[in-house]
Amino acid sequence: MNFNYNKNISFSEPSSPWREHYKHIPRKLDYPDYSMFDLVEERAINNPRYVAYNFLGRESTYITLIEDIKNCAKAFKNIGINVGDKVTICLPNIPQAIIAFYALNYIGALPSMIHPLSASGEIKFYLNVSESVAAITLDAFYGKFEEIRKETNIKNLIIANIPEALPAFKSVLFKMTKGRKIKPIPNNADVILWKDFIEEGSRYSGEARAYVSGSSPAAILYSGGTTGTNKGILLSNLSFNALAMQMIAAADCVRPKDSILTVMPMFHGFGLGVSVHLPLIFGMKCILIPQFTPETYAKVVKTAKPNIIAGVPTLYEAMISSPIFKNADLSFLKGIFSGGDTLSIESKRKIDNFLKEHNCKEQVREGYGMTESVTGSCLCLKDSFREGSVGIPLPDMYYKIVTPGTIKKVPAGTDGEICVMGPTVMMGYINNCEENSQTLQIHEDGNTWLHTGDLGCMDADGFVYFRQRLKRMIITAGYNVYPSQLENIIEGHQAVLSSCVVGVPDPYKIQKVKAFIVLKPEHRQASNIEEIKADIYNHCKYNIAKYSFPYEFEYRNELPRTLVGKVAYTILEQEEIDKINANSD
Repeated sequence: MNFNYNKNISFSEPSSPWREHYKHIPRKLDYPDYSMFDLVEERAINNPRYVAYNFLGRESTYITLIEDIKNCAKAFKNIGINVGDKVTICLPNIPQAIIAFYALNYIGALPSMIHPLSASGEIKFYLNVSESVAAITLDAFYGKFEEIRKETNIKNLIIANIPEALPAFKSVLFKMTKGRKIKPIPNNADVILWKDFIEEGSRYSGEARAYVSGSSPAAILYSGGTTGTNKGILLSNLSFNALAMQMIAAADCVRPKDSILTVMPMFHGFGLGVSVHLPLIFGMKCILIPQFTPETYAKVVKTAKPNIIAGVPTLYEAMISSPIFKNADLSFLKGIFSGGDTLSIESKRKIDNFLKEHNCKEQVREGYGMTESVTGSCLCLKDSFREGSVGIPLPDMYYKIVTPGTIKKVPAGTDGEICVMGPTVMMGYINNCEENSQTLQIHEDGNTWLHTGDLGCMDADGFVYFRQRLKRMIITAGYNVYPSQLENIIEGHQAVLSSCVVGVPDPYKIQKVKAFIVLKPEHRQASNIEEIKADIYNHCKYNIAKYSFPYEFEYRNELPRTLVGKVAYTILEQEEIDKINANSD
């Protein structure tokens, strides 16, 4: 699969009926043979005084950001980081994370992005699989790194902290409150503090910048992939640049100087690709949120008034249930995008009604994608909504649906495995040839397609409909039951906030169906709670076939979530298995 820069894509082009719906969107885009840093620097040259980010009140212009990146690049070179070296970044959405990421890109090194809340064992896995020679993290997470450092190849551990990135008065306040809970780093610890790291870097007198092409590796992100086991995903500079350019074109609502709420974490393709790189190559302002809580999120949206919000359904659940938004005017929102997890039809209706009631003229726009293609590769366009659809492929992205386990294309409207091709697709999994051969397959057209491991279909007009992960299917008494379909029905009840349907082992049916339900806050303590539950039961009985009807409805105040906010259905499945095992002892 070859993509020529500044030219039309050269390969055997599949049919693409969705292009008839592009209207104001170009059918093809030209991608410069640039690094990620190159595109950000180009924006800084054109608009040096635009604000690049706001971190809890502290702002940085584009020209200042570029200076900070170059200084950080010298600091990395000063400690011996060279072209091709891997460096783990384990930070929340703070300025140091952005600066370090682009500084590594500047010198041709490779950032490996991991979640700061990862357990020590997970951190060891990430450090070793990426072959990182250095890492940067927060002082609060020093202990986890120190615990496993001797079992890795880490030579330099750089320690950043939150106060040094804050305005002066907030820095003092942080140290007096949250900062007091952070254990001091021992004086003899083998670390480099961020401030010293940058200062010592000024002594580097050599050339820091390396030639980095679009086809060069840019970052390692992590995902369970199509088999559910954690693995490193190698993505190129072109992958990120193309994604940002495609999204800007397809979103059709963003403008330079607009602001975006950067709440999705940078270790996630959605956060790094859409909430950081996209705005920074387009002259927008990133409003950095280091940690998501429903209260913080609601307050920032209401006070900072971002023009663009991009996040997982959890964010929108927080929005529609927060009392902070009562009577709020959300007319400042120009684009609301959802991805990373399934947004049910009913949830979308609830969010759209909420937005309308709060003076927002826009609807939430769902997309679909996976980390193996950075993030979203299709999106609901501004004026082409089809209920239940996750949209149409972005420019230069191609979709086909095949019979699972094969490369045979199925007719329009038929469910099968979603396959994707285009410039954002990964270079491959690191050190995992077997998984690469299963995921990246050459089809009869001679092109390499990414097999997503997701079940879906495409209609005759090219609109894509996501069903669920292929492996997330319940087989009960010989029938196939798709949890997402049941969740759509359950969430259609006005009292339900969210739900999760899982399969529970059963000696006769193989699996039986169980539903977990979270009610909206105003219904959880209602005096007629039993009537509400009975009404939900009857609603399901009317809409769900007998063979797939849940044998039990369990009500909870919240559902377990993954580190990026998805409902962790595997945790619920394991809880049920543990109950069965405990009862059999």
